[in-house]
Amino acid sequence: MLNDLYQMLDPVAFSAGPITIYWYGLAYVVGTFLTAVVMWRTQRRWGLNISADDLSMVVFGVFFGLVVGARLFYVIFYGDGYYFAHPLEIFMTNHGGMSFHGGLVGGILGGAIACRAMHISTWTIADLAVIGAPIALALGRCANFVNGELWGKPTDLPWGVVFGGAAGDMPRHPSQLYEAVLEGIVLFCVLYLLSRKKPTLPQGTFLGIFLIGYGIARILVEFVRVPDVQLGYLLGGVITMGQILSLPLVVAGIVILIVALRLRRPQNDYVGV
Repeated sequence: MLNDLYQMLDPVAFSAGPITIYWYGLAYVVGTFLTAVVMWRTQRRWGLNISADDLSMVVFGVFFGLVVGARLFYVIFYGDGYYFAHPLEIFMTNHGGMSFHGGLVGGILGGAIACRAMHISTWTIADLAVIGAPIALALGRCANFVNGELWGKPTDLPWGVVFGGAAGDMPRHPSQLYEAVLEGIVLFCVLYLLSRKKPTLPQGTFLGIFLIGYGIARILVEFVRVPDVQLGYLLGGVITMGQILSLPLVVAGIVILIVALRLRRPQNDYVGV
């Protein structure tokens, strides 16, 4: 059934004259909006009383940094020198090529700059953001599935999907959907349930758990996902670039979680933002 479903999906959501809207672009926009909604509702439940204007500015900073960081990381780590020979292609984001790891770094930097301008705790905003971020991740992975990209290795499992084109006519693991479930649905449920604990967990707790959860999920799925063709397998043919970039996230998450639980700074502590 998944095979038939995919064959009917179009990467273009709708088109009117010179304007073409892709599902991938919509995933970014809708995912950002839903993340902002989760942030707003969570901060109200925590009693932080962050104004809508301040939160909007922070979300804009995160979104801008995310897009820039995601593109730059893809160009540097996944481009394999192509973009240095064709620099104008760096700006052609409609051709694909975004890195989650770069988006994470860029989003944190963009959000941190906005937080300092708004005099809001960067750590608290980071915790709020990562609670809703898995929703955006799930939508992004579903968009990858619609685009027929980032597919998995061949499989004879009953839910194997035929993507056609460069993927060939053999059934493959729908690795995009695996990631949508693990990085998106499962991680969101864990973080959201924890966010409802009273009293709230200290600053940095949610960021640490998010980094650990995402890193582990990404490393596991990479074992059944075909690596980017221009890079292939690295370090003796046993590891992918995604796994290399995800391992430091797990380490950073563990360190942040340990420090957060030791310091136990409350979420409403805005000292030293």
